[in-house]
Amino acid sequence: MKCIKCGTDNKLKDRTANQGRCVKCNHPFAFEPMSMNKVKITDPLFAKTLSDISANNTLFFTPKQLFYFLNMRIVSKSFSSVFSLLIGYLIFSILIAFWSAQITAGNQDIIALLLFIFNAIYIWNIFQNSDSHQLNAKSRRANARALQIVGIIILGGGIYGSILIINSFYAFTLSVVLGMVSIYLGTQQLQNSGLSTQEFLFSQNEFENWIERWRQINGLIVKILPSPREDNTLTTFNPDVTAYSFDRLIVCDRATIAQLLIANNFHFENNCAILSITGYPQGIFETMMQMLRRNPDLKVYALHDCSPQGIGLVHHLRTSPRWFQDSDIIIIDIGLTPRQIIAAKRGMFIQTSSESAQAAKKLTTEIRQILSPEEIEFLESGKFVELESFTSQRLIQILQKRIADNQNIESSDSGLFLTGETGNDIYVVQSFG
Repeated sequence: MKCIKCGTDNKLKDRTANQGRCVKCNHPFAFEPMSMNKVKITDPLFAKTLSDISANNTLFFTPKQLFYFLNMRIVSKSFSSVFSLLIGYLIFSILIAFWSAQITAGNQDIIALLLFIFNAIYIWNIFQNSDSHQLNAKSRRANARALQIVGIIILGGGIYGSILIINSFYAFTLSVVLGMVSIYLGTQQLQNSGLSTQEFLFSQNEFENWIERWRQINGLIVKILPSPREDNTLTTFNPDVTAYSFDRLIVCDRATIAQLLIANNFHFENNCAILSITGYPQGIFETMMQMLRRNPDLKVYALHDCSPQGIGLVHHLRTSPRWFQDSDIIIIDIGLTPRQIIAAKRGMFIQTSSESAQAAKKLTTEIRQILSPEEIEFLESGKFVELESFTSQRLIQILQKRIADNQNIESSDSGLFLTGETGNDIYVVQSFG
């Protein structure tokens, strides 16, 4: 493992002999992968993760974003390892084929049976990976394709070897059965991988311990955001400022997302106000709402998780007296919506919980009316996707693109569809990414 301070490569025995420190600069290592259980973290991996999620230390991010990003970074390793295993499998199969040709006829059926057992175990392991909720959709598809490739190898190599090399109908039958099963399983898993749910490889407690350990060794993580503070102290504005109003408002379903956008100066760079449905930032909320309500050209962009609570954001904006009840302003639902997740089919970190399923069943009739049967089924199955599964850079890019695309609501290429009654218009963005 390389030292992040001086770049010296320290072998395990070097790290152990030097009490977990670099043999050259004596800097302590935060992690020792050989003493970790299932998930192994190295200092260079964690440092690279922090650099990438912050876009080289230029963007703020939340702890949960780091939690997601680190998990996906570790999972992505399994994508490349699938092909390494395939190469190893090919080499092993070729060696076995040459060896089998030298075996006497009486033992060839036994060799065929042993090969069948080996291949069956190998196929079962790949199948489990293709169905694992701890792998992302990309890794699951890679394993599914590996099943197809192995099946083709078994069919081609097995049939050729059983007929032309060892002349065994027994080996021929085993090869055909196992090859077809492997191809079938791979094809089925490719078809089913679209909306599969995913689990984390490590727990929240483990993650928090890693963060604390990193801070003890390497100091504060500069770009990680603390929890949003509730500050009810009213901010005093110059009257000239309150006479001005933004043409755009982004309303987030959680203060965490509003804080993230504000910390990264999205409001300055895109000339828009940013608030959360909970009233964050509390100190300027009432003044900001007074300014916004005076603007007849105001467009409101709703940004929320794909969850029962998030889906209710737009309805709350339209019906709450604290927001835009009895107003004819345009509200654009940027997402995340189940429609967007279903259309994307892959690339989203979809989770599931019984709590989310119960909350979905309690959605009001008004909210259900703007959802398709497929969307209701998605939510009632307990599936949900959080905005924090996206990096800050990706969220900002998506928001900027959606705002730019929707400057002209009537445009055919705006990517919007209309829901709601005339004079109470709510537009929904078809695609999130």
